[in-house]
Amino acid sequence: MDEHGSHSMDVLTYDDVHINFPQEEWVLLNPSQKSLYRDVMLDTYSNLTDIGYKWENHNIEEHCQTSRIHRR
Repeated sequence: MDEHGSHSMDVLTYDDVHINFPQEEWVLLNPSQKSLYRDVMLDTYSNLTDIGYKWENHNIEEHCQTSRIHRR
């Protein structure tokens, strides 16, 4: 809260919500954990896109759209 009792709104970035597993850790996850990670990150990509996030790497957005189509 700020001095006036209201919450300040900071800018949210992709790096604030992205979790990057090193390969050594990724191989330790079971298939359901990997699936959950993918689902959460796809939702995150979609939500950030919906609020106007501009992707520096356009492959991320394309991957998100392609993955959502195949998930349905």
